[in-house]
Amino acid sequence: MTTLFILNDPAYGISGADVTPANGAGGRGLATDLRQAPLLAALSPAQLARLLQRASQVRLAAGQMLFRQEEPAERFYFVRSGQVRLFRLSSDGGEKIIELIRAGQTFAEALLFMGTGRYPVCAAALEETELVSIDGADFVAMLRESPETCFALLGDLSRRLHAMIAEIDSLTLLSAQGRVARWLLRNSEPERATLKLDVPKTVLASRLSIQPETWSRVTRRLIDKGVIAVASEWIEIRDREALQDYADEL
Repeated sequence: MTTLFILNDPAYGISGADVTPANGAGGRGLATDLRQAPLLAALSPAQLARLLQRASQVRLAAGQMLFRQEEPAERFYFVRSGQVRLFRLSSDGGEKIIELIRAGQTFAEALLFMGTGRYPVCAAALEETELVSIDGADFVAMLRESPETCFALLGDLSRRLHAMIAEIDSLTLLSAQGRVARWLLRNSEPERATLKLDVPKTVLASRLSIQPETWSRVTRRLIDKGVIAVASEWIEIRDREALQDYADEL
C-alpha cells in the first residue's frame, strides 16, 4: 500500500500526518472496527463500503496535531486505537481540555450540521494513534438517503449531549475533591477495584478544571483516608462507598 505524506492539509491534519486509503488491504477488519461507534453501527454494508471508499487512515505520533481550532471542518474522525485530546487555546496560549476521545469513539461529527464550517477546538494525539478520516459532505448526503442512519446519529448526539450536561454540572457544582472522586467512579467498574491512569496527570487535571497540584493533593488525601491506593499508574479503589460520598460533595 502506498503511503501519502500530506503537509498542511486541513482535510487530513498538519505536520506530515501519515495517511493511507481506508479501502485497501485490511479493509474488512477496519469495517468491523467502525461498527463499534454507535453512529456507524447502523450503516448498511453498502453504506459502509461507500464510506470506506472516501475515507482515509491517519496515523499520528504522540503529541502530533490533527487539526487546530478555526481550520476548515470538512471531515470527522473515528479513533481506531490510541487517544485524542480535544482542547481550546486561551489568549495567553494555555490549554483547556474539552474531551478525551478513546478507541471506538467518533468526534467532530456534530459540526456537519452546525453550519460554521470551522473546528471550534484543536485535536492532538495523546499517544500513538490511528484514526479513520471520514468525508463529511458525503456522509451528510448518505444521511439524506437513510432515515435510519439519521436516527442513529440523533441518538449518538443525544448521548453525548447528556454526558456534556453531566460534565458541566460536575465542574460547576462539585468541589475539586468531588470532581476527582466522580472521575474515579465513572472510569472504574464496580466489579473491578483497579483502574489504570492512562493519561498524563496534567491532561486529566485540565479536563477536570483543576490544577495538577490539586489532583495530587486530593489523591494524597484519599490515600491517607484509606479510600484509594496508588501504585505507579494504577489506582485501587478500597472503599467505593466512601468515594461515592466524596463524589457527592459540593
